[in-house]
Amino acid sequence: ERPHTGRLALYLLGLRATCPPPSPQRSLVTWLKYYLEEDWTGSRWHGHPLTSYYQYGLGVLALCVHHKRVREEVIRRLLVAQHHGRLGHSGSTVDTEAVVALAFTCLEQRRLVGTGLAAELKEAAQEVSRSMAEAQGPDGIIGNIYSTPWALQVFLATGTCQTEPAFSQAMAALLENLEAFGIAATMAQVLPVLHGRSYLDIASMHCWEEPDTLTPMDIEPLTEVPGNKTVQLVVECPLPWCYELRLYDRPVPVPAAASLLDVLRAAVALEPHDFKFHTQDTPQGPFLTQVLGLEARQEKRNYWQLLTAPNTPLQMGIADYRPQDGETLILRLSEW
Repeated sequence: ERPHTGRLALYLLGLRATCPPPSPQRSLVTWLKYYLEEDWTGSRWHGHPLTSYYQYGLGVLALCVHHKRVREEVIRRLLVAQHHGRLGHSGSTVDTEAVVALAFTCLEQRRLVGTGLAAELKEAAQEVSRSMAEAQGPDGIIGNIYSTPWALQVFLATGTCQTEPAFSQAMAALLENLEAFGIAATMAQVLPVLHGRSYLDIASMHCWEEPDTLTPMDIEPLTEVPGNKTVQLVVECPLPWCYELRLYDRPVPVPAAASLLDVLRAAVALEPHDFKFHTQDTPQGPFLTQVLGLEARQEKRNYWQLLTAPNTPLQMGIADYRPQDGETLILRLSEW
């Protein structure tokens, strides 16, 4: 079983933000240090963590926010990965680079490393900030809508938000797409940004000054959308070793409110039972890892790209995106 590096890191970040008594956190911080070491055992075979650089960076960030020193070797692993462009693909590159940059900035600003390493970390974080600006699309989004809050946190943490034009453009794009952030994990990324903060601000919170202002909120249940819709589901494999380009192409009837994940589940139930898929749980929701027996693996540098026909990448995950009636959805095994 893979270490729960990212999940424990996010939990510790949230725990620190709630100002709890220190005693419950100590054992969890020890576990996170253990997970970081266990996670890196994957490098002996694959050259990267068993989980991902995203989760590994989150672990370092969470330890820093809790004012815990991190071994220099652990930090160097992230520096080397960033220098050699090993941090991910497409939209996920922004997420991972941002998490790593926040970890570097935290370690440098909290003075948890020596002077020489601190200078390296500061320069690396500034480099990420510049790459975020270069990655911005004409619509203001950086990477995808879910990675945009991470990029904004980097601008805020590194102090470039006042001078970088990409910051205001990305913030405007974020405000136009707030409906995309419907689960706790994505809300946690966007809420600090809306208040002009980053996860680094958790480290300097004065808990005894926090007023008890939390009040229960009545949430109206989502209204059900009546009727049905039909979505054309296409699976493509344009890679040289695939025996043909289009592996699956069928209309899938589903309820009107169905998500892409619901469409995939409905396709599995269709006769004949020739469609199958697998997902992996992540802090951002289920991630598509295998379709029709073809597995996307980080060490093979491939992933399942989600598109709406003819060639528009989706800005949401499979559990959040709700296709329209008659829409064609493409699952394409792609390389990065």
